[in-house]
Amino acid sequence: MIQIKNYITENKERFLNELIELLKIPSISADPAYSKDVITTAKFVEKSLQEAGCENTEICETKGHPVVYGEKIIDKSLPTILVYGHYDVQPPDPMELWDSPPFEPVIKTTELHPEGAIFARGSCDDKGQMYMHVKAVEFMIKNNELPCNVKFMIEGEEEVGSDSLADFLEDNKEKLSNDIILISDTGMIANDVPSITTGLRGLSYVEVEVTGPNRDLHSGIYGGAVPNPINVLSKMIASLHDEDNHITIKNFYNKVVEVSAEERAEMAKAPFNLEDYKKALDIGDVQGEKGYTTSERYSIRPTLDVNGIWGGYTGEGAKTVIASKAYAKISMRLVPHQEPDEITELFTKHFESIAPKGVKVKVTPHHGGLPYVTNMDSLGYKAAAKAYEATFGKTPIPERTGGSIPIVALFEQVLESKTILMGFGLDSDAIHSPNEHFGVWNYLKGIETIPYFYKYFVELHKA
Repeated sequence: MIQIKNYITENKERFLNELIELLKIPSISADPAYSKDVITTAKFVEKSLQEAGCENTEICETKGHPVVYGEKIIDKSLPTILVYGHYDVQPPDPMELWDSPPFEPVIKTTELHPEGAIFARGSCDDKGQMYMHVKAVEFMIKNNELPCNVKFMIEGEEEVGSDSLADFLEDNKEKLSNDIILISDTGMIANDVPSITTGLRGLSYVEVEVTGPNRDLHSGIYGGAVPNPINVLSKMIASLHDEDNHITIKNFYNKVVEVSAEERAEMAKAPFNLEDYKKALDIGDVQGEKGYTTSERYSIRPTLDVNGIWGGYTGEGAKTVIASKAYAKISMRLVPHQEPDEITELFTKHFESIAPKGVKVKVTPHHGGLPYVTNMDSLGYKAAAKAYEATFGKTPIPERTGGSIPIVALFEQVLESKTILMGFGLDSDAIHSPNEHFGVWNYLKGIETIPYFYKYFVELHKA
């Protein structure tokens, strides 16, 4: 498929300019102030699908932000690939930490991206990676290289939990029917070490509230005599791990299945330098569950982390109060067979049970998601591996990642479809953080590699 390289060379500037225009639109799904920008982005994506050669494009209304749909059906007897992505982005805060405005994209060279990287919110997660698929399909349609049917479903609520997507899938099962789902919302190990994400952790996310006295109190008059909710909450949180960093919630590990020694050995082939890891994060040492390596701790083991904690006076200067309430947000990353609703219930019972007398505890569940694992013997995985081999010249490494994409498990439940995760970003691309970026090389390499997945998936499907 030499033609794809020529097509990319001829259209490189246009591909970059189109993506830059898309990145300029602040499609922040979490903030109602940007609702019009979200709609503008949906219209941009629909127009891009039309220009790529897709048909029956539409902006599908949901109870939240819309889903953009498009398709190219060349022969109903051929396999169908459903491409999923999202056009919404995270809020850019804190703004002062950006080196350039988050919605004014610029291309700058970096040590890891000597050919330049696009700095903007959403460049890697997920506008840049989603748009690779639009351009790859554009190439295949315009050069008569599309070997099967393709459908696009690009949503606008991924960054706020995809609340509308379950209903959308249920209502559109026939429209979305497919043989496999293709997603680029993950990364790879390095530009010279391609990898395929074979596992995603699930998620249980809760907010806790601890209430002591019925009002804020003077810490001099009442200190030492009444329960301090902030002190109590801190002790409760500290007790959620033991000295081996094992989570202490009763029955938390009941359904956790140990990853085989063979798969752990395969995962260990991924290059990892502990000293470089610590240096990059500016930390003195690592920590985590005893008996596992650092890379295993953030990928194949469940975790519990406090994402935010607050209460009392946090302004300038001093205000000597014992707060009436203290709060924390806590996320638990889950591994296969752990169910978010069950884990949330276990957490709630445990947290309530360890609360001392004198305080009241409230646990509020937020969004969650199921974990997901890809079978490495599947046609989809084999096709993806052959695609990477064709463009990178080496076999990709299977990699389980610590992040969560709840929609993947939902796809399997509702559409009964398997998913392949072909990511082209790097861990260093600062997604969800200031100065998010996506390498120009990575963007173009994705466009080059994706058509090979179509080619090999169809060939393997026929065999």
